[in-house]
Amino acid sequence: MQMHSQIVRSVLWLAVAMSSVTHAATVWTEGKHYFLVNPPKIPAVAPGKVEVTEVFSYGCPACNLFVPVAHKLQQSLPANALLTYLPASFNPSEDWPMFQLAFCTAQALGLADQTHDAMFDAVWKTGELAVSDPATQRIKGHLPTIEDAARFYNRRTGVPIDKFLSTAKSFAVDVKVRSAEDAIQAYRVDRTPTIIVNGKYRLHVESAGGTDQLVELVNWLVAKETK
Repeated sequence: MQMHSQIVRSVLWLAVAMSSVTHAATVWTEGKHYFLVNPPKIPAVAPGKVEVTEVFSYGCPACNLFVPVAHKLQQSLPANALLTYLPASFNPSEDWPMFQLAFCTAQALGLADQTHDAMFDAVWKTGELAVSDPATQRIKGHLPTIEDAARFYNRRTGVPIDKFLSTAKSFAVDVKVRSAEDAIQAYRVDRTPTIIVNGKYRLHVESAGGTDQLVELVNWLVAKETK
């Protein structure tokens, strides 16, 4: 997949897009701005709700830059829309499988929402869970482990380290990880961040034409599903 080079391009493109003045598109075209998921994967949400999912990784630099856009998107969504997160693992060289496991474990413990932004900060700001050396910009020889993540969650939430680690090895978390993998395959996700609307539509910043357009397009698709 050459995921690393794709991520670097995404970071550069996203940085430009976020600094430019954008204008909402007047016409959204299937196959250009967004793509159908075929067959659709019906989300497990309450009747009348529309699920908006960000496929991401804490180890993804483009996802880190996308955090303020995700906040803007969440604030713009109508009351019947639910923003969720789906962790990807397809870049093992940058520790994505570990971050996927950490997220699924935190989710099982009810900690994922309150620690989501802090995990990005631990990777990209404080360096507590960094995957690259800030001096050389090269991938570290020793990547963060699930034990390192357990210590992070312990400091942030007080959850005992041994409880976090035992949960990470549990059947329930294994099911979550497998479910995430299956969903990403079903959605045909080839980059992060990617947005999935109600299990039916796939889009990203590049296809939408910018970050402001992505927010507009997601809301348009939510309205389409609401009807």
